[in-house]
Amino acid sequence: MYKIMHGFYEKEDFYPKHKHPSKVKKSKMPESENRTYAEALWDHITMDQEELPFRAGDLLEIIDMNDKDWWYGALDDHQEGWLPATFVRLRVNQDHFEEDFIGRFSEIPEHTSPNLRRISMINPDQGRINVINEILQAEQDYVKHMKDVVEGYIRHARKRVDMFTEEKISVIFGNIEEIFKFSTQFLETLESAYCKEQPQQSELGKCFLKYSKGFEIYSDYCNNHPSGSAELKDLYRKQKYRHFFEACRLLQEMIEIPLEGFLLNPVQKICKYPLQLAELLKYTPQTHPDYVNIQQALEAMKKIAALINERKRKMESIEKLARWQHTVEDWQGKDLLERSSELIYSSEINKINSAGWSQERWFYLFDHQLVYCKKDLLKRNGFSYKGRIDTDECDIIDIEDGKDVQYNVTVKNAWKIHEVDKDKWYLLYAKTPAEKQRWIKAFQKERERVREDQENNFMPDHWKNKILNRIKASQEKQNSRTQSEIQYKQEFIRGIPSHATLPRSYSKKQSKRRGWFPFGGKQKAKS
Repeated sequence: MYKIMHGFYEKEDFYPKHKHPSKVKKSKMPESENRTYAEALWDHITMDQEELPFRAGDLLEIIDMNDKDWWYGALDDHQEGWLPATFVRLRVNQDHFEEDFIGRFSEIPEHTSPNLRRISMINPDQGRINVINEILQAEQDYVKHMKDVVEGYIRHARKRVDMFTEEKISVIFGNIEEIFKFSTQFLETLESAYCKEQPQQSELGKCFLKYSKGFEIYSDYCNNHPSGSAELKDLYRKQKYRHFFEACRLLQEMIEIPLEGFLLNPVQKICKYPLQLAELLKYTPQTHPDYVNIQQALEAMKKIAALINERKRKMESIEKLARWQHTVEDWQGKDLLERSSELIYSSEINKINSAGWSQERWFYLFDHQLVYCKKDLLKRNGFSYKGRIDTDECDIIDIEDGKDVQYNVTVKNAWKIHEVDKDKWYLLYAKTPAEKQRWIKAFQKERERVREDQENNFMPDHWKNKILNRIKASQEKQNSRTQSEIQYKQEFIRGIPSHATLPRSYSKKQSKRRGWFPFGGKQKAKS
């Protein structure tokens, strides 16, 4: 018996009910015949040498489709094997072997067939019709999969309050119900824009433009997905949850893909929209009324993808900042995350105090604020909070090497910070000119990041609050565990009889007690 492993989940019945039809290796199609290509919808990771492993998004050549459940195919002309038919979708414009696919080969072998090499002159209208049909079909399949998840899993999970809390459902499925509702509306708009009499005249570009802002809901889902996957992985370790999820799949008559595969679908989908629009633009003449709309839609979807990536990066950064603040002793004032979401730069530099003395401090430049701490010499990585500067209300002044009249000290590689609202001045200097320049550039970068955040809303407040609550809950849980351990030790010690003594052998193993002065018995009196 063979197995397929999809992510963390390992199960023997994801495949069609019967084994692939033959162990005999299929021969490739003759050079004179047209080739058929399909796009992988799901990852296929297998230990069976007769099967073809691939990843979602791979382009496969389909050699044999005689069996309805198992096809025989090839990947990049290097690997061949059997594959589940439900894991792939036949590609439109089969006669047109795309340049991006050819680009996957560093060098096309001389024996490659003419059909593989040529870019056929297919009818432009037919090519556009094929792409439009693929976009519609892909969206219909996607909405069906989302509906299956919502009705087949979430609906039943809510009925089992003994197994699933609302919080657990939210962690596993994220905002997939919101995405399903949005995708249903988007699909209806696409279908209404489809021109049955002349499909090549359909204007899908304006549909993407109309909903471009709405696609931002995928940000929440993509950021939550790693947490959902981790939660699902923990649940699959328990037999009752494995049985529950499999029962949900069977009742909904869904294809044999684990829940994790369906939950990965929205993450993959938002990345495919720019590819679909790029292909549609390639088959759209400049005279077409939808040409400009498709161009604008393509740029809009690229920005959405970039926005999602940036928000995910910010999300990871926020978690690190919250944990860092927890390690700083004597923190005062507002939490770091109430104003900041990213560390721009940090290093140890010198600060001149009001008395003219130099103090070594670690400065951390975040968006909106500059925090400085004192390194704890007794702790390896310990820091204590000393203050912060509001970078929204300050000026950075570069000063030349020499004596500073205001502080009456001579400095090199220095600059001043004037906190305008408090009319407070800071004189800082670095050890080298290069380090000073890094700080000057860091201040410029911080201002740029702030402007970008304001324009794009990279980090909504509800995300910050969600992370803060999660980290606080984790810290409270850790503190509770620590307190329980201390209580247990105290109770254990109280339970030891007062007359109990150490084993005889214990005292023999102990080294002789030393005093404060290890190099002599007693401290000598000073002369």
